[in-house]
Order: sequence, then structure tokens, then C-alpha cells
Amino acid sequence: MFRELLPVALGLGVGSGLAGLRPSASVAAGIAVALPFGFAVTVVTGEFELGWEYVLVDIPLVAVSCLAGASIVRVLSRGIGWRSAR
Repeated sequence: MFRELLPVALGLGVGSGLAGLRPSASVAAGIAVALPFGFAVTVVTGEFELGWEYVLVDIPLVAVSCLAGASIVRVLSRGIGWRSAR
């Protein structure tokens, strides 16, 4: 279970940190971060011992989770700002 949750949690955390950047900059930063983090997740969880093809799953999983984390933070920050303006 840890093997499946680590890339998602890592991506959500990194994505929420990138939400403060401009959208174009956060996409570039997200791609630059997803590659080494996806590789690191594959090594840390030990999936590389089964086969290196797991890195092809972990990198996109980190990238999509990063995008989701940034999107969630942006939507929530807009909602909070909209309510406080009233």
C-alpha cells in the first residue's frame, strides 16, 4: 500500500507548493520535479528490483498528482478570497 500512496502524496505536496507560481511556471517546475521524484519513488519503494518499467508508472503518477495538488490549492484560495471580499 505504501508503494501506491507515496507518489500520490509526494505529488500532492509538491503541487501545493508550486501553486503560488504562475501557471506556466508551475507546469515547467512540475515537470522538472516529477522526473527525479518519480525516479526516487521507484528506488525508495524497491520497485526497481522487480523491474525498471515501474519508473514509467511512478513519474506520470507524481506529475498528475502534482497538477492536482496545484489545482486544488488554486481553487481553494480563490474561494477563500471570494468569500472574504464580501
